[in-house]
Amino acid sequence: VQLQASGGGSAQVGDSLRLSCTASGRTFSGYTVGWFRQAPGKEREFVAVLRRSGGHTYYTDSVRGRFTISRDNAKNAVYLQMNDLKPEDTAIYYCAAGGGIILSSIGDPRAYDYWGQGTLVTVSS
Repeated sequence: VQLQASGGGSAQVGDSLRLSCTASGRTFSGYTVGWFRQAPGKEREFVAVLRRSGGHTYYTDSVRGRFTISRDNAKNAVYLQMNDLKPEDTAIYYCAAGGGIILSSIGDPRAYDYWGQGTLVTVSS
């Protein structure tokens, strides 16, 4: 599976952006898909996930209520709608996919088999 992340850019505090992750080679519906981000000088951190089983979603505390992860099977894409952006959201955002990821591992980058190249989001005040 090859993943392509897009939609990043520059935003002001309070703005919205929508990131897209498209897959080629396999359909997304068979995978758990997550978004991670990495800010300069920091480790990659979990942002959100949409599980393949039941479509349940989970978010890190700092984005819950502001970000929404969703899937469009017809377009073989997963989205991350980011609202009310804050400077601390500035990072490179990566989408990742994996199969058979147990709930306790959804926030662990090592549990994911496929990664997109990342898209930069910069939020300024």
